[in-house]
Amino acid sequence: MAQERTIKSPLPGVFYRRPNPESEPYVKEGDRIEAGTTIGLVGVMKSFHEIKADSGGVVVRFLVENEEPIRVGQDLLVLGD
Repeated sequence: MAQERTIKSPLPGVFYRRPNPESEPYVKEGDRIEAGTTIGLVGVMKSFHEIKADSGGVVVRFLVENEEPIRVGQDLLVLGD
């Protein structure tokens, strides 16, 4: 059975799936990623902080939308094996 886990936000703010509006998302559903891969940004008071995966796997689904407000510890995406 596939093992699923989530990546959580370390900060409150606004979640961005891409570095700027014209760019492709950092990662998409179905992408295989490694620990340390940037999965998005959190914008906090005009500062942007990269969110990096703490483990590798396949991106199953995002749990938040682009430009959605998020809180500390909120699940952002689901990773599978």
